Amino acid sequence: MIKFLPLLLMLAYGLVMWHFSAWRLRHELDARSRPLAHPDLDAVVTRLAGALGLPHLPVQIYEVDPVNGLAAPDGRVFLTRGFLRKYEAGEVSDTELASVIAHELGHVALGHSRRRMIDFTGQNALRMVLMTVLGRFLPGIGVGLANLISSALAARLSRRDEFEADAWASALMVKAGFGTGPQKRLFEKLEGLTGASGAGTPAWLLSHPKAAVRIKAIEANEARWGLAPQA
Repeated sequence: MIKFLPLLLMLAYGLVMWHFSAWRLRHELDARSRPLAHPDLDAVVTRLAGALGLPHLPVQIYEVDPVNGLAAPDGRVFLTRGFLRKYEAGEVSDTELASVIAHELGHVALGHSRRRMIDFTGQNALRMVLMTVLGRFLPGIGVGLANLISSALAARLSRRDEFEADAWASALMVKAGFGTGPQKRLFEKLEGLTGASGAGTPAWLLSHPKAAVRIKAIEANEARWGLAPQA
């Protein structure tokens, strides 16, 4: 038991840090968010709720400028004020915003926050083990290599979650009568909306798949589900 104590301590540390991060995020969101109250978006949100068999779908606006959507660990779904401004400026449509909400709902429904807690804890332990082992055999570069391996693993797991949430969102968008077209159109615009291209970063270190890859995955699901290609 004693020889496993360092590993158990690493796991405990990772678990505590994840809970602290979730607690800090919850308080930040509580302080800087409010319910979405936008008459022009009520119809699409209501249709998503109806497709899920819910009388109401609470969506929050997070009062920050970056263009993003967010699924909080406590299950709440957020659009940023920056995303809403893009809609008000006519740069994204109501159904394209609906696809963002559907994607974040996918993260909630698939339990990705809980999975990330487990992943984060395990990755922290793996990083510490690799730093100890590689640091001993490869002094000077072992620590950097350990961090690189851990980061690549974290990025791969994150990309897996994104593909799963995309597929869940596609199914919901189809059920709500919107189809997958808005989802694909949003991905075509995403780089321009966010200003983040990921250029220069190796694909295996990206936390989100490239937009073109995500569109291909949606089209593969269309074919698998027997849907006509949608633009």
